[in-house]
Amino acid sequence: MIDSRSSSPASADEELRLPRTPGLIRRFWARHPLLADVLIMLMCLLFSPITTSGLNIFIGDAGSLNEGLLSDEPMRPPVAAVVLMLAIAACLLVLRRRRWPVALLLAAYALSYVSLLLYSPSSGLVLIVAAYGVAVYRSTRAAWTLFGIGTGAYAAICLIVWFARSPTFDDLSFTFAGFVVTALIGTLIGANVGGRKRYVEAIIDRSRQLLFERDQQSQIAAASERARIAREMHDIVSHSLTVVVALSEGAAATEDRQRARDASTAAAATARSALKEMRGMLGVLRDGDADAPLAPGEPVDPEHTVREAQRAGYPATLTTTGTAVLPPAARFAIGRIVQEGMTNAMRHSRGATMIAVRISYGEDAVTIEVENDGARTATVGAGFGIRGLQERAAHVGGELVSAPTGTARWLLRAELPAAGEEPND
Repeated sequence: MIDSRSSSPASADEELRLPRTPGLIRRFWARHPLLADVLIMLMCLLFSPITTSGLNIFIGDAGSLNEGLLSDEPMRPPVAAVVLMLAIAACLLVLRRRRWPVALLLAAYALSYVSLLLYSPSSGLVLIVAAYGVAVYRSTRAAWTLFGIGTGAYAAICLIVWFARSPTFDDLSFTFAGFVVTALIGTLIGANVGGRKRYVEAIIDRSRQLLFERDQQSQIAAASERARIAREMHDIVSHSLTVVVALSEGAAATEDRQRARDASTAAAATARSALKEMRGMLGVLRDGDADAPLAPGEPVDPEHTVREAQRAGYPATLTTTGTAVLPPAARFAIGRIVQEGMTNAMRHSRGATMIAVRISYGEDAVTIEVENDGARTATVGAGFGIRGLQERAAHVGGELVSAPTGTARWLLRAELPAAGEEPND
């Protein structure tokens, strides 16, 4: 099972090791975003003609005000207070420009429309900041969409003013051009910065995803290697120990000293053979070559497996029909299937009078059958050996079934393709 905790995004971020933001000043503002927003808000308040002129009303300098396009009279204090509060509210929204960029832009547009109708037309720095914020913190499409809507609404208000007050064309066109240029500057800069920001974020996200997938693939590969090691260890140890135990029991039970000596010699030979296989496999595991196979160099010979069972006193026979040139992986799978089938018969069918191994080589497939008549009860579920054989068969594109076929009979049957590409280990 793959441990998802070891391949979390946090661990991927630790390995990502992103470079530092270039420039001392940029790193300072990146570490203090709230301070940057406060300074921008103060600049919007100080450099907004609406707020400065609105304050002049309350200090008695109304003569410095220009006339509105819909009125020849100077702005009165109550109206100026409302406009001033709207301007301050729009500037305060600058503090939330990262979370509410659309709300800030709508407030900036509203402030521009009010200034066009009731006061001297002026957009101010807040419109640039608002248009920039939408492009950076939302999307370029949203920024251009709102730019088109805001510009269209401003043009409609200019037409209303044209028909209501009949101002000069130069004044009205200059007012409209000032609004468009101000909003366009913020949108263009924001689109450039926002596009680069989203591109960098996409690269970082893709890099993080690749690291995460790499960790997952390494864990999957490690789990697969553990399964293969367990499969090889089981096949080597289980079969060899079963033969050694059977030979040892036979040597202890017989009174014929020569037969006992032969059984002990065969048990020692089997143990040495298993030890040699184990050393070969462990040597491959210690090798630094990542592509080295875990399987021994030579496939297990079915005839050798049957002779070992016969030497241990079991009624084993081997029948082979046909011939075929098979790839090493298929030949190795055949040897292991016969070995495990014989091991299961020796362990679970002590009273068998027949253990028949049949290998049939056809043009398209190879059929392996291991049948015995000493099965007492059906085994519930598949053990590690059968599961490993099923994995081996599937590895070369075949199938394996182990099930009872009648009273006290058990059949292990596998069908493997006779030809095909060598699987990539």
